[in-house]
Amino acid sequence: KCRTGPLDIVFVIDSSRSVRPYEFETMRRFMMDIISNLDVGPNATRVGVIQYSSQVQNIFSLKTFFTRADMERAINSIIPLAQGTMTGLAIQYAMNVAFTTQEGARPPHKRIPRIAIIVTDGRPQDRVTEVATQARNAGIEIYAVGIQRADMNSLRAMASPPLEEHVFLVESFELIQQFAKQFQDKLCGVDMCMEREHGCQHSCVSTPGSFYCECNPGYRLNVDGKTCSPIDACADGRHGCQHHCVSVRGSYSCRCRAGYYLSQNKRSCTMIDYCSFGNHSCQHECVSIPNGHYCRCHSGYTLQPDSKSCRATDLCNGVDHGCEFKCVSTEGSYHCVCPEGQQLQPDGKTCSKCGAGHVDLVMVIDGSKSVRPQNFELVKQFVNRIVDLLEVSPHGTRVGLVQYSSRVRTEFPLNKYHSADEIKKAVMDVEYMEKGTMTGLALKHMVEHSFSELEGARPLSHNIPRIGLVFTDGRSQDDISEWARRAKESGIVMFAVGVGKAVEEELRAIASEPVEQHFSYSADFTTMTHLVENFSLNICPEEGKGETEIRSPCECEALVQFQTNTVAILQSLTEKNILWAPSLAQMTARLEDLEKQIADKK
Repeated sequence: KCRTGPLDIVFVIDSSRSVRPYEFETMRRFMMDIISNLDVGPNATRVGVIQYSSQVQNIFSLKTFFTRADMERAINSIIPLAQGTMTGLAIQYAMNVAFTTQEGARPPHKRIPRIAIIVTDGRPQDRVTEVATQARNAGIEIYAVGIQRADMNSLRAMASPPLEEHVFLVESFELIQQFAKQFQDKLCGVDMCMEREHGCQHSCVSTPGSFYCECNPGYRLNVDGKTCSPIDACADGRHGCQHHCVSVRGSYSCRCRAGYYLSQNKRSCTMIDYCSFGNHSCQHECVSIPNGHYCRCHSGYTLQPDSKSCRATDLCNGVDHGCEFKCVSTEGSYHCVCPEGQQLQPDGKTCSKCGAGHVDLVMVIDGSKSVRPQNFELVKQFVNRIVDLLEVSPHGTRVGLVQYSSRVRTEFPLNKYHSADEIKKAVMDVEYMEKGTMTGLALKHMVEHSFSELEGARPLSHNIPRIGLVFTDGRSQDDISEWARRAKESGIVMFAVGVGKAVEEELRAIASEPVEQHFSYSADFTTMTHLVENFSLNICPEEGKGETEIRSPCECEALVQFQTNTVAILQSLTEKNILWAPSLAQMTARLEDLEKQIADKK
């Protein structure tokens, strides 16, 4: 059998009236003899048959049959057309129809040889030279087999070069069966993969007079035509994996990050519920997070150093008190207070704010490995508590957030969000970076990028205060001195907040003068509430700065209240005859003198 590689073969059979019935039978036998020695199949050699006279008839295409028995059955059922001899028309049909991928021909990039075997006994009644040239240029190799009365010039005009290997003339129909064996040897030739050093990395496919290389499934042939490279099925981005795509020999599989498992759809990922394992030992509540869990206490309780048990504590640290500035615990209760210059509102929680208090605030938070996931969640809550102190709006206070570890990442710039709710939601969506502690690099990023007008900082000419808050839990792995100095020299008011193993020397180097008012420290993440209380920002510009002169909203009010209360007390004492008239006159004079002194200071 011919096993030198797959072929796409189409027999083009002359069934004109000059071919007598018994002669047509020998042509049937010729085709079946050739087919009987071919390795046929969908991935081997494919065979099609068309007959022609004055018209062309498709007997079966390259995609119709893949067994010799089916092909022989179809060949035996052919009824000759018995009309003219339009060989050119038949070649055009083979080129435009029979050898198309729609009819079963393999795509050109697979380099499967396309072979047309034309068997005729007469002179064509149409032109064949031009259409045969087009067919050969389209990659079809043409064998021209003439029988008895065939015209040699026409055979040579149709066949592919070299003509001595593609043109055959048989003296009679009786000899065509003997010729079939000779033609079979010519068609199959030798196994070129065995005869030559092919150099194919995976497999060699022999074709008549040549060969080509093929790659195993999951690989593609390189431009050298010999070596193979794995197909990266993830590269086109259509895999749909939620976390990671892993290419495997032309296919892919989805994988999840640590702390997640692959869902049933094999693409999305679900966080592992570590609390459901039942071995967390939390006294109150267990909270699952990627890569583990942490314990949480009920309202009014504090998590102990063993990170599992809880102990009752003051209500300010145990409940969501909602105080905007500071919560003060009392016996069995609590109340909210406001910073100096602000008054508690009727809701008992919020404080009056200076409407002209416009600042650009960038918070730089430590996302290094030492912080740990559960503490990073507390850091985000700390940030949102600070946001609650501010009046956020496009023309009021703007807030930006930067996270750093071994690298620096802007979570959102100053011009990203325009309300406190938007900022707080974005903060809770921030993902923990882990790795190192490059505080100096973070300060450099803050100075060069975060406070740029491109990222939303108002121009210096607007006199909007620029405030930087750096939060860290350990010693920096790079030098901070230069960029801490540059930050302050560029007009940024720097606050430093340290927790746990934070180095006081570094905190002081970051903080603006007076240092004691610009740095805070807490020994533990769970007791950071007082740091928010200490971070009492004066968001009102000093008098005379900027476009609007701002004065204390409480100054006049306090004076009026003082005068009213004093007069009321004096009147009460007079009515009770406790004071003499001269004493009352003296005290009234002193009150008027005090009012005059206050007015002069104005």
